[in-house]
Amino acid sequence: MGSGHELYVSALVARNASERMSRLFGAEHRIATWRRLWIALAEAQRELGLPIKAKQLAALKKAAPRIDFAAAGRYEAKLRHDVMAHLHTFGDAAPEARGILHLGATSCDIVDNADLVIMRDALRLIAEWLAACIDRLGAFARKHRALPALGFTHYQPAQLTTVGKRATLWCWDFIRDLEEVEARIAALRFRGVKGATGTQASFLALFDGDAAKVERLEKLVAKAFDFKLIEPVTGQTYSRKVDAQVAAALAGIAQSVHKVANDMRLLGNLKEVEEPVEAGQVGSSAMAYKRNPMRMERATGLARLVLSLATSPQMTAAEQWFERTLDDSANKRVSVPELFLATEGMLRLVHNVAGGMVVYPQVIAARVAAELPFIATENVMMAAAKAGWDRQDAHERIRRHSQAAAAEVKLHGRPNDLLARLAGDEAFARVDLKKVLDAKAYTGRSAEQVDAFLRDHVAPVRRRYRGARRLEARLKV
Repeated sequence: MGSGHELYVSALVARNASERMSRLFGAEHRIATWRRLWIALAEAQRELGLPIKAKQLAALKKAAPRIDFAAAGRYEAKLRHDVMAHLHTFGDAAPEARGILHLGATSCDIVDNADLVIMRDALRLIAEWLAACIDRLGAFARKHRALPALGFTHYQPAQLTTVGKRATLWCWDFIRDLEEVEARIAALRFRGVKGATGTQASFLALFDGDAAKVERLEKLVAKAFDFKLIEPVTGQTYSRKVDAQVAAALAGIAQSVHKVANDMRLLGNLKEVEEPVEAGQVGSSAMAYKRNPMRMERATGLARLVLSLATSPQMTAAEQWFERTLDDSANKRVSVPELFLATEGMLRLVHNVAGGMVVYPQVIAARVAAELPFIATENVMMAAAKAGWDRQDAHERIRRHSQAAAAEVKLHGRPNDLLARLAGDEAFARVDLKKVLDAKAYTGRSAEQVDAFLRDHVAPVRRRYRGARRLEARLKV
């Protein structure tokens, strides 16, 4: 007897995505959605006058929840067509309704519409996770709105910012991503019921040339799945640009996650801000002292996966010939679900980390203190000039003292002694160096920017997604 672990299992499901997202792309939900479409099509056709009996619809609804995958597998081995395999299986479960299933339809009337239904639900779940991350980053930004921190440009010391202001940069990217996801949801159109090449010829034949009934049929089926928009024209499939556009939105999220994860990994190395570490967590099998940023490292890896996967739907959209070719199917079955699973996985990691980031104010203050004398030199020079000293002479003295202090740091590994050098120079005797070197005087409008950002941008997201606060990312490993 086997161990049950012989076959490959996607790490996206086993280690990263939620059960809710995994179920959306699971076979049971997918085929159940196919069956809902077959029933909705038959109901609409009955309403429009086709000879379909109420008891046939009742039989289909009764049989719908019981999917015999083994029987479908046997059919597919024979027919080499998954839709026909499940069509036969459904017909076997409701034999009195077999004859009215799939009337006028082609496979994509079922498969493509089901994919759009699932993709819409998956986008809505991604939107919830984005909102949950925005909420937590907003709370972190508020808590640390005024805590001065050394800013970095080119990863070199720059003017001061605040810990909270830096978090708003991450948060703002996620808000952009949320707006893009919402736009994709709003623009998502039902493929509709259009037949083999998108002309609706088969449905027109069913209704004896009555075009109004064909139009009504499509609207009825779309309404059953709460789609207000329908693709105006298609070939056999909806345009694969739709998948490419959705993939681009998910790739945008991956860019944001990658940036946050990298920043957090760098901050962890600086010992300023760390991701949460559990009591028994092991950082290294060899170096027992280590506290590795494993959550953010994993998020980085998943973000890179999403960025690479997002190219597949683009190439698929470019490759489609005329009304359709089947080279989309094998790729789409893998790339689209895994894009969503990986995107949710990395957002769950960000959500988990954002709710428990550990800040070390003393380390942050020490790094500020080491660089602030250099940053403050212009203010020191101006204060000396106001006190009556020659501005150009003050500039030259600060230049010489700064170079000497930098040499102490870089050549000898000693602390920055610029402040002591300035204090001992007669040019700055009347300058209140303690006042000039107050870190809060160098953070600009950081705290006020945080307040305005939370009010104008985070608060509306919180109002739209009140339920997102209940999401909890319980990491599987």
